[in-house]
Amino acid sequence: MAAVLEIGNLALGYPDLTLFRGLSMDLEAGTTLAVLGANGSGKSTFVKMLLGLVDPLAGRLTWTGGRPREIGYLAQMTEFDRRFPIRVRDLAAMGAWKGFGARGRLDRGMQDKVAAALDAAGVLDIADRSLHSLSGGQLQRALFARVIMQDAPLILLDEPFAAVDQSTEAHLLTILDRWRDEGRVVVLVVHDLSSVLDHCDHALLLGNGEASFGPVRSLLTPERLVSQAYMSRSQADWMFRAETPEAAHV
Repeated sequence: MAAVLEIGNLALGYPDLTLFRGLSMDLEAGTTLAVLGANGSGKSTFVKMLLGLVDPLAGRLTWTGGRPREIGYLAQMTEFDRRFPIRVRDLAAMGAWKGFGARGRLDRGMQDKVAAALDAAGVLDIADRSLHSLSGGQLQRALFARVIMQDAPLILLDEPFAAVDQSTEAHLLTILDRWRDEGRVVVLVVHDLSSVLDHCDHALLLGNGEASFGPVRSLLTPERLVSQAYMSRSQADWMFRAETPEAAHV
């Protein structure tokens, strides 16, 4: 497939701090990219750069056909104020703001799409509940429904599984798989190595001022994870102990 985004010799950071340099990578349609790294390595800054909120310090960032007009974005849960006085269905509908009619309302067809998005995210049964009454997992499902409604070719997810249980994570991962199969580019920031990597074909590992990109299973070796300060040697030895099939999934 043709590259949607080409990055060449990129350096990212701020005037008084370079987070990493020398990143070159291409993102193709139908790619799910996991972005990993220790705290402060530049994961969220990388996402903000893709959103156009942060400029690179150096290097080349080329969008094939121009930057996507629509980008689906899910920020970290800590950046969302659940006291906002709206219902779950209203939150999902916000993703379809361009479909609002002249009176600021959704027509019947768009309302059906909202219901379908809520159903896909597993929150149709609580569509009329207020956000402040939701658990962390329910709120994240509702936010995923909003991203579904955005119907964007590029989807950016910043720590989407940080406050959810395993059942919710497994359900949301099926949505990621569907987006990939539809040919969308999905970039997700993740904090820990888990089953999520079985749903990603490429990874970007940040740490110690370096940025490493490649297929998940060839990139995330114990040596690289240790050298880029993602984990200690003892942690790596435990995770990859005896080269078991379970560990090889990492």
